[in-house]
Amino acid sequence: MDALLQPLQALLLPAFELLGSPITWIEIIAFALAVWMVLCNMRVHMLAWPLAIISSLLYFVLFWSGKLYGEASLQLLFAALALWGWWQWLRGKGEDGKALRVRRLSPQGLAVAVLATLLAWPALGFFLQHQTDSQVPFWDAFPTVASLLGQWLLARKYQENWSVWVLVNVVSVALFAYKGYWLTVLLYAVFIPMSVAGWRAWAQRLPPRAAAA
Repeated sequence: MDALLQPLQALLLPAFELLGSPITWIEIIAFALAVWMVLCNMRVHMLAWPLAIISSLLYFVLFWSGKLYGEASLQLLFAALALWGWWQWLRGKGEDGKALRVRRLSPQGLAVAVLATLLAWPALGFFLQHQTDSQVPFWDAFPTVASLLGQWLLARKYQENWSVWVLVNVVSVALFAYKGYWLTVLLYAVFIPMSVAGWRAWAQRLPPRAAAA
């Protein structure tokens, strides 16, 4: 893997230091694209998906170089899911056979989502603990698993994706602070109020009956 990343080494050079940690060019570019992506998601704008693909690939390089293998692998999954999400927003259908629109999960759907996350989190944590040299396997595993749920909910235009991102962003702030990725800490801290704003923006797009519920 290191050989494959060799051509990108120039982007891993520090641009400046923040709180004693180097901020690389790749982190700066990924930061800007990720903020732009979330703004597009809030507006249900299709441009969010290509921005997600590019920023995810850049963060893959950053996290892999920092031995955050769960987060790095998550970025590759994000890139793949972004392609699928792009297709969903272009051609996807809801249960009624109509084009996807902003909606809410059913109580049963919410219960399945929570249970799946609670089962997958320790499973991935144990894998990272025993199969990699990750320094924080379970802290690495939780945002990985929860982010996959958030990405699926986003692609299918469920409003609950924003509440998942709030939780993911809070945990990620602590994780990246531990690793010294201070610009990414700032990014995920900014994502928290943006996710709250995204929830409110999508609430305005809900059908009247769902919004009242």
